[in-house]
Amino acid sequence: MGNYLIMSYISYEKSKLVNLEFALNKEVLRSNQSGAFCATTIIGCNTRKYHGLLVVQQPELDNNNHVLLSGVDETLIHGSEEFHLGVHMYPNGVYEPKGHKYIRNFTADPMPKLTYRIGNIVLVKEIIFSDSEARVYVRYTLEDAADPITLRVIPFLAFRNVHMLTHENYEASRKAEPLKNGASWCLYNGYSPLCMQFSRSVEYTHVPHWYYNMFYVREQERGYDAMEDQFVPGFFELNMKKGDTVIMAAGLDEMTPATIKRRCEAEEKKLLPQHNYEDCLVKASQQFIIRKNDKETRLWAGFPWFGSCSRDMFLALPGIALALNDEKTFTNSLNYLISRMRGPFFPHRYYQKSLYYTAVDSPLWFVWLLQKYETMLGVDKATIWKRYGKTIETIITEFIKGTEFNVRMTDNGLLYAGTPNVALTWMNVFADGTPWTPRNGYAIEVNALWYNALRYAVDLVRAASPTNGHADEWTKIADNIKLNYSKMFITGKGDFVDYANEQGCNTMVRPNMTIAASLPYTPFDEEEGKRIFDMTKSDLLTPRGLRSLSPKDDEYQGHTIGNHSKRERAYHNGTAFPWLLMPYADLMIKLYGKSAVSEIEDLYLGFEPAIKDNGLGSISEIYDGDPAFEGRGCISQSTSIGMLLYLKYLIEKLNNKEGTK
Repeated sequence: MGNYLIMSYISYEKSKLVNLEFALNKEVLRSNQSGAFCATTIIGCNTRKYHGLLVVQQPELDNNNHVLLSGVDETLIHGSEEFHLGVHMYPNGVYEPKGHKYIRNFTADPMPKLTYRIGNIVLVKEIIFSDSEARVYVRYTLEDAADPITLRVIPFLAFRNVHMLTHENYEASRKAEPLKNGASWCLYNGYSPLCMQFSRSVEYTHVPHWYYNMFYVREQERGYDAMEDQFVPGFFELNMKKGDTVIMAAGLDEMTPATIKRRCEAEEKKLLPQHNYEDCLVKASQQFIIRKNDKETRLWAGFPWFGSCSRDMFLALPGIALALNDEKTFTNSLNYLISRMRGPFFPHRYYQKSLYYTAVDSPLWFVWLLQKYETMLGVDKATIWKRYGKTIETIITEFIKGTEFNVRMTDNGLLYAGTPNVALTWMNVFADGTPWTPRNGYAIEVNALWYNALRYAVDLVRAASPTNGHADEWTKIADNIKLNYSKMFITGKGDFVDYANEQGCNTMVRPNMTIAASLPYTPFDEEEGKRIFDMTKSDLLTPRGLRSLSPKDDEYQGHTIGNHSKRERAYHNGTAFPWLLMPYADLMIKLYGKSAVSEIEDLYLGFEPAIKDNGLGSISEIYDGDPAFEGRGCISQSTSIGMLLYLKYLIEKLNNKEGTK
């Protein structure tokens, strides 16, 4: 009975849990190697259309995730009294039922765990998400009760794409297929069935009906439709006495009920701990990795709505793979992306069943990542060229001769990139149907990455194949870039140019100059690098990342809030991005060496409070550029977690300690 008072690193007591303003802003997420995930708030009240107890890919339909099981409500029946433990939000601030008033404790380690108390009855609910298959286990333990009780479990079904909402319709099948200790349902053709079974005998009552106008406040805040109807096919009931445990399993195929307990416990043993800040970072890092087989390893960019993105994978892998000495994930992820290249381009994003290749910098980040591979794991240059030389050669030769999206090398050696209505750099959001920060032409970080790629490619060629004629050719191009770079990207007044094209030079103070100066091979000299560092520190640095635009600029927006258009307009005009602390730290080390360690430690440790905000145990995609630097966007972002693990690696390296294992 005393277990509900046990504290853990991430734990909340009754006073916090009954405060809906607090509790509904704390979200939990668990994912696995199949790409499936579970997400909700700490009290089980869904506030986003992306929330669900079982969210899975449906490859027969598209490349997106789909919410099959939105959630389950529990009702505890004692004598003639019923206590409803669920929580649902409806319009105008209505909550029904209000099960959060019975919650006494929430802990996140090693799985989300809620403890309910009603009089002398104590019921514990734990969510264990499978490590490899699309299956979730919910374990109920009656820790204390003077008399037997009846537990009723009510499933809420959605069967929809995560980006959409559903409403009552006549196409939804009202049928249920009986299973041993459970039932299965499939609302629409083309979907996998949802199979729900229990570890012991239960009674299923089939009473199909719809719940109307369930409200998602986070969607309303983001300017989207926020109400949907959900289908409830019926309910399960079973009796429990003090000390009893029963496990509900929900997945895409039928199980043998006798194996549910064993398989749930096996999954529990695989769970990584969350005893401290570092544990959370490591555990979060593993949640982005999707492994179908050695040829199908990739990273999820961010939960709950992003898919895979080559740029994000390249930026996250130094922390998520290399800093953790996970060479297998690193090489398999690269092989996956290489196998899906189109010309020199890596797939930038997936939408439905299509791949999009609109990222000019992704191929250049790939070469940068190979530099990290060499320095962090000690892989020699000859080996890197042997494995990836053909890919590097494709990228460089295609860029030299010119390729899609008007990407081409001009006479000054620099890369020109961009066409109308396409944004090719990382500042690629659209607002009202057009790119909000297109940056077409010569972009400062793209050309620095281009220069860096050429110089490193020459290093690799000379180490692996000294007679290869590319070395001399690429050296001449790099020398030409070095000669012309400052002429293009520094004005006569000494201002740095973010990008330039036929319309002139854009001198907005953005972190792209920081990226350019941070690279192993940079066309900037040391004095220019110091000037960039000082400007970055004074104008762009926040405790949660670098701002995407200086607050001194008239276009600056310090809060990324409002409807879709307002958020997109703010996204690269002041929003702070955690991942940009990677180039910031690299630049600081280039300039100041080991003396940089103190500031890097401050940045790393400064994120610890954020591990308990928004997505518990993880770090958000973006933060407001103004205090209090609130987390926004995805609640768990691969590049944010990767950045922190990379900073930790740098700290240990600078302190002459062995890297993280």
